[in-house]
Amino acid sequence: QVQLVESGGGLVQAGGSLRLSCAASRRTFRSVGMGWFRRAPGKDREFVAAITWIPGNTDYANSVKGRFTISGDSAKNTVYLQIDSAKPEDTAVYYCALREEYQYRYWGQGTQVTVSS
Repeated sequence: QVQLVESGGGLVQAGGSLRLSCAASRRTFRSVGMGWFRRAPGKDREFVAAITWIPGNTDYANSVKGRFTISGDSAKNTVYLQIDSAKPEDTAVYYCALREEYQYRYWGQGTQVTVSS
């Protein structure tokens, strides 16, 4: 099995930046991409951003476009999420996930991001 471990979460003031990282414990050649999701208190988990290794496409939720940047290393099954111009609405637990074919098969434990106003 593949285990994902997130890091980089923490407290940041509005307008600040954070960089989240997520790495797989084991390499998998079946990975076609990775993504980030988040869950705010009292809300359902929502999609944030995703990257497909080939051809390297990226997708973002409308709420984070222009502020968040996803990147990664397919050889290491590692993904990053650069958060810029953070807003209080970004406060949530962020989860990374690894996609195989059309499904996100493996999930991390989550890392807390708190944006103060």
